[in-house]
Amino acid sequence: MLIATLLRHDGNLQYLDCGGLMELAGVAAVVQTLAGIRFGLYTGRWWYGCFEEIAALAKTAALTMPVVFVLDTLLGRLVPRSAIIASGLIALVLQAGVRYTARLLQDSRLRPSPEQGSRVVVVGAGEGAAQVVRSMLRTPSSPYVPVALLDDDPRKRSLRVMGVPVTGDRHALPEVIRRFRADTVLIAIPSAGADLVREISMLAGEMNADVKVVPPVVELFGRTVRIEDIRPVGHADLLGRREIGIDLAAIAGYLEGRRVLVTGAGGSIGSELCRQVAQFHPGRLVMLDRDESGLHAVQLSLDGRGLLNDRNLVVADIRDQPRLDEVFREHRPQVVFHAAALKHLPLLEMHPSEALKTNILGTYQVLQTALRHGVDRFVNISTDKAAEPCSVLGYSKRITERLTAAADESSAGTYCSVRFGNVLGSRGSVLTAFEAQVAKGGPITVTDPEVSRYFMTVQEAVRLVVQAGAIDSAGEVLVLDMGEPVRIADVARRLAAAADRHIQVVYTGLRPGEKLREVLLGPGEEDRRPNHPLLSQVPVPPLDGAVLSLLEPAAPREDLIAMLRWLAESPALSSAAAATNGFAVTDGFAATNGFAIRNGRK
Repeated sequence: MLIATLLRHDGNLQYLDCGGLMELAGVAAVVQTLAGIRFGLYTGRWWYGCFEEIAALAKTAALTMPVVFVLDTLLGRLVPRSAIIASGLIALVLQAGVRYTARLLQDSRLRPSPEQGSRVVVVGAGEGAAQVVRSMLRTPSSPYVPVALLDDDPRKRSLRVMGVPVTGDRHALPEVIRRFRADTVLIAIPSAGADLVREISMLAGEMNADVKVVPPVVELFGRTVRIEDIRPVGHADLLGRREIGIDLAAIAGYLEGRRVLVTGAGGSIGSELCRQVAQFHPGRLVMLDRDESGLHAVQLSLDGRGLLNDRNLVVADIRDQPRLDEVFREHRPQVVFHAAALKHLPLLEMHPSEALKTNILGTYQVLQTALRHGVDRFVNISTDKAAEPCSVLGYSKRITERLTAAADESSAGTYCSVRFGNVLGSRGSVLTAFEAQVAKGGPITVTDPEVSRYFMTVQEAVRLVVQAGAIDSAGEVLVLDMGEPVRIADVARRLAAAADRHIQVVYTGLRPGEKLREVLLGPGEEDRRPNHPLLSQVPVPPLDGAVLSLLEPAAPREDLIAMLRWLAESPALSSAAAATNGFAVTDGFAATNGFAIRNGRK
């Protein structure tokens, strides 16, 4: 206020009313303090010099100036009015300057030495890159020091992030690595696709630079990127990663505060389901599996303790109907994700009775138990092998899709299936098998040079499964968009090339029931996406569960497979329709588990 008054009078001290100036300055100090407390300026809410603190400064000044202006009028015009406005602006600049100076000093103390860490070229100059650069430059022990940024957006060519400049687009990577003597390239784009990751990896490899990535969006789950998130490029990054947009409000609406049951919770899909469902704060998360070690692992990943002392951890077999009733009576689930299944195609081709007992009868029992206990939403996890099936696994999962559609007709809630292909990182996936073969020195075995499969990371697949549960479908199969299929031979060659020794790739021929190319939609199934751009909704002909009494697990293998094929491919079928086709249905399937094949093969 003194500075503003002197400026108003051109520095002439004879016009200065020291008494009035001191009185109004005291008033202004009180008003400033009260306004600053009101807006959080003096309560230590923010770091020095951050945007939120500067915004609070502006609000404080905007309130202080008019209040002091009015009080000066009431007190008899102690200083010139223009000096009040000028003093508010000068105070704002001085306060911001002090805070910014403190911020610079703090950042300089935290900034790691370029000589102690890896010199990093960061690909991307968006929010993800800004977060990771800020994290690296504010951690004295950071093993990474960013020296340059690359971004394809021409509007960012003169941008600097905490002093780190944007020096070109991704095609300039080799030159930028050379100029800045960088030894690491960080792809700081959480939504980066596999094509971009492969391209950057190839360019960096030519310069002998290591390539790191930040996790995809689905793994971050809305939080900021940290140094701890930086990791080497994995095969999942090279094969497929996409930004999966979800409707958080819709998901929270059917999960938050509700009782959720996940079957097969110890498996790769089931455990990831548990982790993602837990993010939405269900009232209770019940994890069911017959594998106690799997339950221990998923609890450890959720709470870090793994004490196995929680009633929400349930050891049970979906083949055991009385045990299922006991679990549903105790926990009264409102939402069920059914992930328990046998999934290895060659084994089920040899042992179709196990596919019948677990995949089909086990799913039917879970469905019937859910109906009896009033479950509101039921999501059955299916597979792309159920589309135009030609294997025991495909037949069994197609039958479960049809049983789920029939259950939806009997329920006031929503019962649907979700169909997707190979999941990277799941137990028994082709990538896991290839890595094990490389570790043993090879060879990598591929069935056919032209065989191709759809791939999706487990986090992406499960996030879409959770989204699918929010859609009010009428017993439909919701098919996940898995992008473009990938040739397995290309994956094998890439792994062999990355190994530290010569690894041979051997072709063994297609196995019984195995397709050369998988499809996600069967004949007559239309790709219709009314609710989500990555979810096709396909109607399914329902299958009356009573016809399952036609099946006898002890029947000859060929006869059982023929019956599974017939049930998978037949039109909408009730027990009466089955009888007219020459098959007799025994009574009391649910009560007695009695099965009979009365007419041999179809």
